[in-house]
Parts: sequence; structure tokens; C-alpha cells
Amino acid sequence: MNYYTPATVDEALAVLHKYDGRARVVGGGTDLLVETRRGLRRPFDAVVDATRIGGLREITESGGYIVIGCGVTHSEIVNDPRIRARGTCLAESCGVIGGPQVRNVGTLAGNVAHALPAGDGTIGLLALGGDVQISGSDGTRWMPARDTFKGPGRSHIDRQRELLTRLRFRPTGDNEGSAFHRVMRPQGLCLPIISMAARIRLGDDGKIEGAGIGMGPVGPIPWFAEPVADALVGAPPVQEHFEHAVGVALENVQLRESKYRATREYREAMIRTWLPVILATATERAGASR
Repeated sequence: MNYYTPATVDEALAVLHKYDGRARVVGGGTDLLVETRRGLRRPFDAVVDATRIGGLREITESGGYIVIGCGVTHSEIVNDPRIRARGTCLAESCGVIGGPQVRNVGTLAGNVAHALPAGDGTIGLLALGGDVQISGSDGTRWMPARDTFKGPGRSHIDRQRELLTRLRFRPTGDNEGSAFHRVMRPQGLCLPIISMAARIRLGDDGKIEGAGIGMGPVGPIPWFAEPVADALVGAPPVQEHFEHAVGVALENVQLRESKYRATREYREAMIRTWLPVILATATERAGASR
């Protein structure tokens, strides 16, 4: 019934307070529009478009982080040279979302806030160890992106009363690299069967010194695969250890079963096939960055 384009965060929060749970924040609104038309979600009394808020349509560097405003689109992330070079898996993950029209409108902030288990951009951000900034009536706070998810489409961010204003990650440096891969049906607009991303840091001795792994949909929420990362640290970056990491992943995850997209067995086969490739690619990029 009402569509608001506030110019400041305070204006946006005032509108949300006025509607007291009957308004919804959107970035591109691509998911919300589809769900409403299909009858999966009731229409809201008001929509608050966060993409017009001053300073939140920019990608900046601050305090050792690359910071992405909530109004930045997937296409802008893909085309940013800093992210392509030092957050490669995020650029790769945002580059496969929907088609060009969706990427030109949809936002990474909306991807994270919507909390779908299969959000590609979310998987890239998790692997990089990204954070999100939340603004509400009680002030502004940063929290790890992996801690925002409660279940499919459910978030610890109150999207009727709070704004996800920014996202950030520490860029890869010397001896670091990242990579992403998505397995999907031939139709490019389908949701992924599985998406995986990895960040690898090599030590001076050539062994893996640090790692971050993101994966989904492998359960009700995107998975920040800490057991897999822990299994990699201290090991040489060779096929044998990458295959061991696959075993650790499969021991610690309950794979989803879907008659529309893939069986549990097929998802397991894709993890066995592609996770070693992603780890090898991230390692190769880490070596090239020296």
C-alpha cells in the first residue's frame, strides 16, 4: 500500500517504528516480489527501500575491511576490481545469481537478510569470514554473518524493525586466495543444487595456515564449515588432505533431500567431486599472490 525511499537510516527506522511490524525492508526486492505473487507471503502495509539511503550505495575500504553498503547490487560487486582481486569467491558467487536483470537490482544485503539456505552471495561472504552491520532503535552493532541465520527464510535480524546497513570482510592478502563453485541444473535461473566457497591462507612453510569454508544448501541454514577448516590447518595443500576435508564435511553435515533439485546422495557426490577442486583453486590463487 505504501512505498518509502528514506534518505537516512534514522528516517528508515522511523517508518519501521510507525508501522510496528507491518512494514518490510527491501534492497532489490526480487525475492519478496516473487514470494508475494505466489502467495507464499502476505503483502505488507509498507515497503521501505533501503537503496536510496545516503552512503549505502558504495563499496569502500575502512579499518582493514572492504565494506559493502546495503544498496550495492550483485553486479556492482562483480565489477568491483578490489573484490575481484581480494574477495574473489564473493565476486564469483554474486556473478551466478539469477540473470543479468536480477543481478542489476538484487543486493547482497538482501541475500543475507532473506536467510535462504541456498543464497550464493551468502556462501561467498561466509567463506571470507564476513560480518554484517545492524541498525535499530537500540543503536548499531556488527555481528558475524554466520550468526544471523535461524532457519530457512528466518533471521536473527528483525526485518520489520531493523536495517542490515553494511557488510564487510577482510580482503585476502599475500599468500591468500579464495574460490567458489556452484552446481546447478542447466537452466541458469534455478536455485543451486549446492554451492561451495573456500578461503585459504598459506604459511611461509607452504602449509595451510588458515581456512574458511562456506557451503549451502546443506541444511536449514548456510553452513560456515569450521570442522572442515580446522582439518585443513597445518596440513600441506595436497589432494590427499583435500579429500580428507571432504570426509570431515560429510561427517558434520546433514544433507538436504529435494525431489525438485537433488537427492542427498547426489549432493554428497557433488561435494566429493568439487570441494577438492575449489580448495585446489583457492590454494593456487594463494600461491600466485606471493
